[in-house]
Amino acid sequence: MTALPIIVGMGGINAAGRTSFHQGYRRIVIDKLDQQARLETFLGLATLMNLVRFEDGRLVTHTGDEISAEQVEAQFGEQIKAGTLIRKIEKEHFDCDATHWQQKLTINANDEAGLKFTCRKRDLPNPVPASWQVEELDAKTVNVVVPDSLEVKHESYRDNPIKAAGQLPSGFDPASLYNSRYQPRGLQATIFAATDAIRSTGLDWDTVMNSVEPDKIGTYSASVAGQMQQEGFGGLIRSRQQGDRVSTKQLALGLNTMSTDFINAYVTGSVGTTFTTSGACATFLYNLRAAVNDIQAGRTRVAIVASVECALTPEVIEGFGNMSALANEEGLRKLDNTENVDYRRTSRPFGDNCGFTIGEGAQVAILMDDALALELGAEVMGSVVDVFVNADGIKKSITAPGPGNYITMAKSVALAEQIAGTDAIRERSFILAHGSSTPQNRVTESLIYHKVAEAFSINGWKVVAPKAYVGHTIAPASGDQLALALGVFSHNIMPGITTIDKVADDVHVEHLDIRNEHYECAPMDVAFINSKGFGGNNATATVFSPNFTNKLLAKRYSEAQLNSYQAKLEQTKLAQADYQQAADNGQYELIYRFGNGMIDENELVLSQDSLSLPGFDKAVLLSTNNQYGDLSE
Repeated sequence: MTALPIIVGMGGINAAGRTSFHQGYRRIVIDKLDQQARLETFLGLATLMNLVRFEDGRLVTHTGDEISAEQVEAQFGEQIKAGTLIRKIEKEHFDCDATHWQQKLTINANDEAGLKFTCRKRDLPNPVPASWQVEELDAKTVNVVVPDSLEVKHESYRDNPIKAAGQLPSGFDPASLYNSRYQPRGLQATIFAATDAIRSTGLDWDTVMNSVEPDKIGTYSASVAGQMQQEGFGGLIRSRQQGDRVSTKQLALGLNTMSTDFINAYVTGSVGTTFTTSGACATFLYNLRAAVNDIQAGRTRVAIVASVECALTPEVIEGFGNMSALANEEGLRKLDNTENVDYRRTSRPFGDNCGFTIGEGAQVAILMDDALALELGAEVMGSVVDVFVNADGIKKSITAPGPGNYITMAKSVALAEQIAGTDAIRERSFILAHGSSTPQNRVTESLIYHKVAEAFSINGWKVVAPKAYVGHTIAPASGDQLALALGVFSHNIMPGITTIDKVADDVHVEHLDIRNEHYECAPMDVAFINSKGFGGNNATATVFSPNFTNKLLAKRYSEAQLNSYQAKLEQTKLAQADYQQAADNGQYELIYRFGNGMIDENELVLSQDSLSLPGFDKAVLLSTNNQYGDLSE
């Protein structure tokens, strides 16, 4: 019997806000929410953005004035809306109107006397050019004569053509929530996201850890670019060129494995499987696939699946921009025939567009096998029955699309039909599209959906494109899609693509339902999370709703088992409600166990059959099922 991977928690942060309890999803569909959900969303975002705080049992503004939850929208609603989703790049990242760079300048001598200047002796280049004449004035100072010309680099600023991004909400500062020790922004976001995911389960984490053998807990996570801020690879690359020293931490903290390592070392304390794989825009799904496969095989019973990318730096943006991949001011002006660019509408999936919009974020999903989820009374948020990954074959351009995504989408739909039935995929399924907002993607991706829909006789297939709101976060992009899918399952509101006026004429819409407004929908059974990554990294996940997942569980477990589970679930929901209230009040209490609970290797107990670790109730079993019985002596 194959274990069913159950989603029991999800947390994170992106331009829409916090992931747990669908805050980010709710921000996107804010105008379709009922009053209570709207109130919770504005309150949670206001505390996240440090506009209000919970202090001594009351809510106060940043100026210290008392405020009620009901007053938050009226006082801060417009500021909250303006400070979330895609918007003009804020100066905490860099000044997009005056982006710093070093400009080359060649200085020529005006006469035969050459160029003359005085400088500190230690600032001379090494070696000193042979043509330079150096005269020592004192022990520290020299006169220099350069007989011909001198090339220098000087501080300069340029108007950056890329001016919008999906940034974390304005005022949100993960570094202030724990002792971040000069860590890169991406790793700060990882600590926040991992804590949010764990707390969202409503389960005591020590109980979870001790419910299985220590090696049956796995962490699967990666970035693509790595940590590109000054504290990571950004500083490693820039420092010497800018006359600064490279620190001892920049290389290590820049690695794309660090989100995995930080979760293990500082949040969960896991000693189980640790896994990092990158697949361009499909990175989250690649790691999800590894987790799902391990759960199905019984190698892992609890999986933390994560991805992070906070790469809003001039260098990364210029790299994508020079590929003509990003939407720029000139392209947007031409599209809208105006000089006034609406930064909110920079990303326009399946509409008339001119490139994608980069974003930043961190997403963490927690999965368990079905038996453990029921044993612990975990909430069933959905299930992932499989993730399909296929390449494109021979390519001319490494960034061009190819046939691999046809395979992943078709396999994903075929599996869903086999499990859920034809009516489910035709009437109660929807697509979380890659939807990058490039002219080529809108044609090629819509054609895939058109042909798959045609093959499976699907009409009016609902398509959602999260990048219209949060931008393209690269590594965690499909995590953003999964978070939105869980929101749809919970609220039955389908997000439209409100950044477009209409679907572009070259989009294949015969079998698709792509709207530019949010709308209420019938309960959905299946979500297809699709990703098309540079280099031919295609992936599609088949995700079932909580309602349909519970129907599947009813086929596997007895009525008595399910009744026992429901009793435990009630306690879980109480704990979840407590965390949601605390999080909405800005009381996150991030888990950051720096050196706390380290394992003393001298206390390990090792036998021929098992290995016992201090701090874990169960031992690691060394005798496993031998898959090579026919080859054994």
